[in-house]
Amino acid sequence: MKTAARNLTTTKRGFVSFLLSLTVVQAQSDWRVTYSSSQICAVEGSTVDIPCSYTYPSRGNEHDTVVWRSFWFVKMNGNNPLDLRNDPDYRGRVEYHFYNNSCTLRITNVRQSDSAEYRFMLMTNQPEGGVTGSPGVTLSVTALQVQVSGVKWVGSDYSAVLTCHGSCRPTAPLSYIWYENGQKMKEEESSFSGRFHPLHSVACALKGYEDFPSPSVCVRGRSCYRVTYNVRTICALKGSSVNISCTYYSYKWLQSMFWFSPDRSHQWKRGTEPEDLSKDPQYAGRVQSLRGGWFITLRISELRESNSAQYHFKFKTAGLEWGNSFAGTTLTVTALQVKVISVTVHQDYTEAELRCHSSCSPAGGISYTWLKNGQKIPSAENSSHRDRLYPGDFMSCALKGLENYASPSVYALKTPSVWVSPLDEITKGSSVTLTCSSDANPAAKYTWYRKNQTLSSEGAQLVFSSIQSSDSAEYQCAAENQQGRRESKPVFIHVQYAPRLPSVSVSPSAEIMEGSSVNLTCSSDANPAANYTWYKENEDSPLASGQIFTICNVSAEHSGNYYCEAQNKIGCRNSTFTLTVVSGSSASIANISRITLGLLVMILLLPLILWRRKKDIMEAEPAEAMELNSDPAYENISAVTAAQREDREEQEDAV
Repeated sequence: MKTAARNLTTTKRGFVSFLLSLTVVQAQSDWRVTYSSSQICAVEGSTVDIPCSYTYPSRGNEHDTVVWRSFWFVKMNGNNPLDLRNDPDYRGRVEYHFYNNSCTLRITNVRQSDSAEYRFMLMTNQPEGGVTGSPGVTLSVTALQVQVSGVKWVGSDYSAVLTCHGSCRPTAPLSYIWYENGQKMKEEESSFSGRFHPLHSVACALKGYEDFPSPSVCVRGRSCYRVTYNVRTICALKGSSVNISCTYYSYKWLQSMFWFSPDRSHQWKRGTEPEDLSKDPQYAGRVQSLRGGWFITLRISELRESNSAQYHFKFKTAGLEWGNSFAGTTLTVTALQVKVISVTVHQDYTEAELRCHSSCSPAGGISYTWLKNGQKIPSAENSSHRDRLYPGDFMSCALKGLENYASPSVYALKTPSVWVSPLDEITKGSSVTLTCSSDANPAAKYTWYRKNQTLSSEGAQLVFSSIQSSDSAEYQCAAENQQGRRESKPVFIHVQYAPRLPSVSVSPSAEIMEGSSVNLTCSSDANPAANYTWYKENEDSPLASGQIFTICNVSAEHSGNYYCEAQNKIGCRNSTFTLTVVSGSSASIANISRITLGLLVMILLLPLILWRRKKDIMEAEPAEAMELNSDPAYENISAVTAAQREDREEQEDAV
C-alpha cells in the first residue's frame, strides 16, 4: 500500500482544484484532519484524486491509540458514516491510497451524480472515537456543452460564435479541442467564431481530456450530421457480453457504416483507414452489429481482458465522412478477484470474510457464485462471503452462469523455498541471487534473515552483486500475507576463494643442528582447502607435498631458501623463508666464544664493583669514629687503634 501511495499517477483527473488549506480541529489540538483542497472541479468521465492528512495522539487515557478504521464518506447510514467502498453508487470506482499519515481518495469515471462533499473519517479505540474533517472537500463534476450564439447567414454558410461551457470554471487559462463532424478542427480557447455549413455539427473537449468531449450540436437547427454515444464508459466482466450503442443522423445515403477500434490500427491494411471490427480475426464470431432506424448497437460476446479498448462508429456518404478522431465509448473488461477483508485465526482453522471484486463496477444487478474447493456453495450469491478455511481449502468466485470464468483461488500460505542462483559453486566476487518462492494468493511479502538476524533487504530476491567470503552464512526467508506467516528451511552459502598468503612455522624453533630433524609447517586460509607443495630455490622438482615437510638428519647442504605453495581450484599463493643449519664444531666454537665474552665482561666490571664497595665503606667510617669518641669507655681503644695505624703507615713508607 505504501508503494501505491508514493506512485499516485493518473492521466485523466479533475481539470482544476482551488488549493485552499483547510484545517479542522476536533476535541483537542492533537486530533485533526487537513484537506489540501476545499473545492475540486472535474470533467465527467475522468479520474480525480482528493488528498488529506491527519494526526492523532499516540497515547491517551493510559492506552496506546489504535486505529480501527479509516475511510471516506458522503452519506450516512443511520447515525454512522457509510464507507464509500460499500456505497453501491461508488462500488468498484473508489480506491484509498495510504502513506504515513495521509490518505488519498481516488474516484474513477466520475459522474455528475458524484458532485458532493467528501469527508475523511478516522476511528480509534480512544473515548473520543476518532476524528473527521468538516467541512470536507466539495467535488463538482461537469459535462461540457457547446453553446452556439450570434448565428448569421453569410452566403451559403452560417457564421456563429461557439463557446465550450461547463458548470464549474477553471481559474487558469486552458486549451480546448474543437471538432466539426467528428473531425478535429483546431485548438482554441473556450470561445471562437467561424463559418459553418448549416448541416454540420460541432463539439468541444478540454485538451488532455479528448476522451470526454461534449455532445455534438448543430450549428443551425436541430438536424445535422452527427453521432451521439449513449454511454461514454462501460465496465463488463470477463466472459460476459456487452452492448455498445449510439444514434447517428445523415442527410445522404450511406456508402458504408461499421464499428472499429483505434487500438486495432496495427491490423488495418491501408494505414490509418479504419476497418470493420467484424473482419478482425481477434473478434471473429464474437461481434454483431444490430441496427434499428438511426439506432445502432455493437454486441461483443465472450469478452476477454484484451478487448478493453475504445470503440467508434463510422459512416460515409458521397460528400462526407464522420471523422476518426472523435472519441467513442471506452470499454473496460475486468476479471474477478477475491479480496480478503478480514481474517480470524483459530487453532484448527481460519475464519475469513471474502469479497468478490473487480477493478470496475459493472452496470445492473449481479448475482455471484462462490466455490469452495471447486464446488458451488448453495445460497451464496452476494459479492461478500464468510467461511471457515481449513488447511488445503481454496476459495474462488464467479458471476452466476459464468462459472467457467471464475476468479483465481485464494488459499492458505504454503511453506516457502529458497533457490540459489547460480546452482553450481559460488566463488568470491561473483553475482549471487537468492529467491524466496511461496505459492500464495493473495501474494506474499518476504523477509530475509541471516543467522536469525533480520536483513534490510525486502522482496522475493536477495542479491549479492559481488559476494565475499564474509557472506558465507546460513540464510532463511519468511513469507507472509493476510492468511498467515511461514518460514523456509535454512540454506547455507559457501563462498569459495583462492588461498591467502601462506605462513610457515619451523619446529624446533631453536638453532637447527647438523644431524637433527626439523618439521616445516605451511598454513593458508582457503575454500576449498588448499593443497601444499614444497620447493627449494633454484631447484625445479618439488621436494614434497602436504602441509608438513620433515627433513631428517639435517646437513649443511639443507641450508638455503625454501618456499611452500598453497593451491586450490580457485588460485594459488606461495611464501618464502630461509633455513640455516649449524654444524657441531661451529656450535662448540660459538659456545666457547660466548663463555670467553662473558669472562671478559666480568673482568672489566670487577674494578668498578670493588671501587664502589670501597667508597661505601669509607663513607661509613667517620660516623663510627664519632660514635666511639663520644663514649669515655672507648677512649683507650681509640688510642691503641691510632698507634697501630701509625706503625703500619711507617712500615709502608719504609718499604
